[in-house]
Amino acid sequence: MIYKSEDSERRAAFATADKMAAAAKTAPKGSGKDKVITLILDGNDKTVLSAHMRDIAEETGAAFFERDAGNVDASQCVVLIGVRSEPFGMDHCGMCGFKNCGEMAKAGANCAFNITDLGIAIGSAVSVAADNRIDNRVLYSAGQAALRMNCFPSDVRVCFGIPLSTTSKSIFFDRDPNHVML
Repeated sequence: MIYKSEDSERRAAFATADKMAAAAKTAPKGSGKDKVITLILDGNDKTVLSAHMRDIAEETGAAFFERDAGNVDASQCVVLIGVRSEPFGMDHCGMCGFKNCGEMAKAGANCAFNITDLGIAIGSAVSVAADNRIDNRVLYSAGQAALRMNCFPSDVRVCFGIPLSTTSKSIFFDRDPNHVML
């Protein structure tokens, strides 16, 4: 049997995506409470994600959503990592900027522990991609589009997308400098 490199590269991207989901799951969590959720998109769902990114670019004027949508289109798949918005219920934490979890929840803010857990999970996931030599980039824009798509349960309010690519030159390296977030 002869296997073409394109097929092997695609399988490698998806195998890595699976490992990234496992890495996000096993990443350390505050108080050991797991609120991190991962999804993997390809095919039509990936196309819908990039379409939402383009819609957001048009609605907001944030050109980087359009640029990032092109990266999503050119990738084999996208790993989405989000976190549930469930406060810890602490009386005197204040790390989120509010006096306690009740005030934070009342204001509709996000628990700092949950956001920290999300960051650690993303870092763990992208380290797997790097270890497997799969090009990737963490995209806020893909996360915003995923929320618009209702990919996650309704209590997930923060997520990021990580498109994966196995081309000879990284699609995430030479990007339009005129389309930046800030």
